[in-house]
Amino acid sequence: MHAVIKTGGRQIKVAVGDTFKIHKMPVDTGNEVAFDEVLLLTDGAGNVTIGQPLVKGAKVLAKVLSHGRGPKILIQKFRRRKHYDKIQGHRQDFTEIEILGINV
Repeated sequence: MHAVIKTGGRQIKVAVGDTFKIHKMPVDTGNEVAFDEVLLLTDGAGNVTIGQPLVKGAKVLAKVLSHGRGPKILIQKFRRRKHYDKIQGHRQDFTEIEILGINV
């Protein structure tokens, strides 16, 4: 069984047992989270349920494994012949989750 959920402005295809890094959520490590915004559901027999825009009554349960920060991304602005050079770094915060179940 697969589902497509919406979190942090992104759509993610999930299945039971998968682990993902999503945008940081204000939830403590070890707690469970329920995602109510389910856009699509499939089962093993090939039946597909598409939400309009959401599938009614569907939830995806997940467990928060850890919080962290991603790799540093460098942003460089440069103007030739103008003596202008600016370098800026960014590290995105994330929450790692494990999918426990998909409820219909």
